[in-house]
Amino acid sequence: MAAELHLPHQFAGAYKTLTAQCHCKSTHFTVTVPTSALPLPVHLCHCSICRYTHGTFSCFHAPLPKEVEPHFVSPSSVESSVTGYIHDKAASERFFCTTCGCHIGDRDLKVDPETGKTPWRVATSIFDTHDEETFQIRSHCFVDPATEPNLATWLPSINGRDVHVWNPGPDDPHFPLAQSRPPKPDLPDRNHLLAQCHCGGVRFTLPRPSESDAADPLLARFLRTGPTPSPTLNSDSNPNPDHNPSPTNTTTHTAQAHHAHTPATLKRVACLCLCTDCRLVSGAHAMPWTFAPLASLQPAIPESLEGGGTTLRAYRSSEKVTRAFCGGCGASVFYLFDDPERVKVGDGGEGGEGRVVVVDVAVGLLRDWEGGSVAAEEWLAWRTGRLAGLESGRRFDGGFAEGLAEGLGRWGLRRYGRREEFEIPQDL
Repeated sequence: MAAELHLPHQFAGAYKTLTAQCHCKSTHFTVTVPTSALPLPVHLCHCSICRYTHGTFSCFHAPLPKEVEPHFVSPSSVESSVTGYIHDKAASERFFCTTCGCHIGDRDLKVDPETGKTPWRVATSIFDTHDEETFQIRSHCFVDPATEPNLATWLPSINGRDVHVWNPGPDDPHFPLAQSRPPKPDLPDRNHLLAQCHCGGVRFTLPRPSESDAADPLLARFLRTGPTPSPTLNSDSNPNPDHNPSPTNTTTHTAQAHHAHTPATLKRVACLCLCTDCRLVSGAHAMPWTFAPLASLQPAIPESLEGGGTTLRAYRSSEKVTRAFCGGCGASVFYLFDDPERVKVGDGGEGGEGRVVVVDVAVGLLRDWEGGSVAAEEWLAWRTGRLAGLESGRRFDGGFAEGLAEGLGRWGLRRYGRREEFEIPQDL
């Protein structure tokens, strides 16, 4: 008898409506899909275009079934609520909320001749539910080995199933842009990182932390001293989600060899945040942040986080928090928390009074001298023992949150011999 029973979603013509909203709620839409198409497959695209338009390590997108398009809930609309971004040789137009910068997805530039409609891919991180019956993260795509370690390294599995890595061949004519690498950044010297969004409207350099930074009681709380593993000893240079080794004596000894052969250097701390606010202003499950005094960035960025010769646009996400994104391509750039844990009033230099402001900088925008690893291990000390906003992440997508926490911790053990567990002032 049980085999003959039919659940509601198995009936022909059954549909489910899914709802999405950005942080400010200016962009609000639904998609109604056949239940037979659920769960919608989600891919994490790691290409440089997605990284630099989001400020994250990847986007979280699901192609909608044929003939399905988002339905914008009034007063929200494509014409009034979102900004479109079409880069050179693009095949689609990317959309982000004009008010808060949240990416909502992208739409092909060409109509599907079979359906007469334009195919969409939606950012699944902004829907009101992300359970495995509705959305299922199945693949990492366009994972350039030069960017290791990255989110594919840290998220090899979810709920006990492998997340597949899919990289089309370099000669595949359907994906020429995603396979191309951005040019090496134009930097004054090896003591600076470049932060630049995809459209180039936001561009500044971030210096290495100095000994004077380490001596400052406020700034020192955002710094760590640690080794940089040699690339030749990097066991993670070819991540394979089908193989997720447990830490052993051998891997611990390898990590110790990194310590023995690589001088310890002063680095900025970095973390991944899964909180609701970061998710809904970026349009991605996980937001990578590092921390720096605002005054150290060049050219100078005003404390308002707007202007300064850039396309920066500020958004007040809460009473004390100002965020900033690129008004041209939508990349998340800054998070500024006006609190004594992040801001001090004091000596502004040359004996003058001034404010020292520590801001969060989106790691997805950073480019080192070689244009390599997105984790920038030579510069950043990653907290591998804990994710910021973990409880929020669990409530939204428990499988993802637990998988990332476990994967990042295992990587820390393999790479450094320990799970780094340190406090970041006023953690997100």
